[in-house]
Amino acid sequence: MGFKRPQGAAGTDWLSLLTMRLLVLLAALVAVATCTETFFGHQVLRVVPQSDEELQKVQELQDLEHLQLDFWLEPRKLGQPVDIRVPFRSLQAVKVHLEASGVSYSIMIEDVQALLNEEKVEMIRSSRHRSVDTATFNYEAYHTIDEIYNFMDMLVAENPNLVSKLEIGRSTENRPLYVLKFSTGGTNRPAIWIDTGIHSREWVTQASGVWFAKKIVEDHANNEGVASILETMDILLEIVTNPDGFAYTHTTNRMWRKTRSKHAGAICVGVDPNRNWDAGFGDAGASSSSCSETYHGPYPNSEPEVKSIVDFVKSHGNIKAFVSIHSYSQLLLYPYGYTETPAPDEQELHEVSAKAVAALSSLYGTKFTYGSIITTIYRASGSTVDWTYNQGIKYSFTFELRDTGRYGFLLPAKQIVPTAQETWLALKVIMEHARDNMY
Repeated sequence: MGFKRPQGAAGTDWLSLLTMRLLVLLAALVAVATCTETFFGHQVLRVVPQSDEELQKVQELQDLEHLQLDFWLEPRKLGQPVDIRVPFRSLQAVKVHLEASGVSYSIMIEDVQALLNEEKVEMIRSSRHRSVDTATFNYEAYHTIDEIYNFMDMLVAENPNLVSKLEIGRSTENRPLYVLKFSTGGTNRPAIWIDTGIHSREWVTQASGVWFAKKIVEDHANNEGVASILETMDILLEIVTNPDGFAYTHTTNRMWRKTRSKHAGAICVGVDPNRNWDAGFGDAGASSSSCSETYHGPYPNSEPEVKSIVDFVKSHGNIKAFVSIHSYSQLLLYPYGYTETPAPDEQELHEVSAKAVAALSSLYGTKFTYGSIITTIYRASGSTVDWTYNQGIKYSFTFELRDTGRYGFLLPAKQIVPTAQETWLALKVIMEHARDNMY
C-alpha cells in the first residue's frame, strides 16, 4: 500500500508540522556543524530575595565560578528578581544550595536550547526572502551583522540627502564601527545620539535600531514625527555598537555579552563595554575578574568600541542628548550609577523620564519603571551614560527594553516591531525635550 498524504486543512496542518520539525532539525544540525555552543537542558531560574539572608545566599552563587552561572539579572535589592541561566550540569547543585537555604525559586525558561531552536528556525525562514531595498527588508526578524550593514548601505543609497554613514573607528577584530547620521544640512549642529547593541546578546536592541533608522527616514519623507527635530538637530545612530560580540552571538555563542578583546594577563576573553567608561571606573559595581560578565577591563576606554565613541563625542562637542539602549527589564534610567550623589539635573531628568515612560506605555500598555541607575537597579561603575553626563550631555539616558523575564534575552522576533514602536514614542519625548530646552 502506497503512502498517502492527508488531504484538506488537516493535510496543510500536517505539512506545516513536518516543515517545522525539519527546520528545528536543520537548526540543530547547523549548531553542531558550525561548532555553535549549545544550551540543552540549561534553565533560567528566578529568585526574588525577601530577606538579607536570602540575598546573601544568592550572591554567594556569584562567587562559585566552577558552576559557570550566567546572571541575566544580577542580585539587586530585596523584592527584585534575580535571573540565572544555569547549565544542565550545575542545576542540581544550584537547586540544592537554594533549597537548603530555604530560598524559593521558579523556572522562567525550562530549556534554553528549545527557545534558541525556535529563534534559529525563524531566522532560517526569514532569510529566504532577500530584500532588495529598505521597503522589502523584514523588520520583524533578527538579522546578522552583514544583513544589518547591507541595510545601512541601502538606506544611505535611497536617501543620500538625509542619511550618511560614518566610520568612527574599528573594533578589536577590525570590523568597522558605523554610525548613521541623519541630517538636513548645516555643520556641527546640535545632535542626539542613540546606540543599540553595546551588549551583543541583547538582540532586540539592534533590531529596534534598524527599525528606528527606517522610521526617521519615513518621518522626514512624510513631514511628521521627528521631521521637526531634523530641522534644527542631527540624529546619530550606532546600531551595532559591539560588532565583534554581535557576530560571535551568531556564529558561536548566542549568550555572549562582552567585547572580544584579549588583554595581557587576562584569563578570559572580552570586556563589559558598559563598565569600561571613565566614570567611577573600577569602583564597586564592576568586576576585576576577566571571566566575569561585568569585567571592567584593564583601564578606561581599553575597548576600541568605547574609545571610538569617546573620541567622537569629544570631537563633535555639540551632542545634547545621549541614549544607550539595552535589554531586558523594562526600565528607563538616568545617571548616576557609580555614586549615590544625585545628578544635579535629577529633577528634570526624572520629569522627562516620567513623560517618556507614559508615552511608551500608551501604545501597548507596557509598563516601565524609571529612576537613577543606582536607586532603581544597582551600583554600576564605568557605565556609558554616567560618562556622557559628566561630559556635559545633560539628557543622558539608558533604556532596558522588553521583557521582564519570560524570554529575557531571547525575545521572540514577533515582538521586535512592537518593542521598537513603543520605545520610539519615549525617544521622541526625550528628543523633543532636548530640542525645546537647548543649553
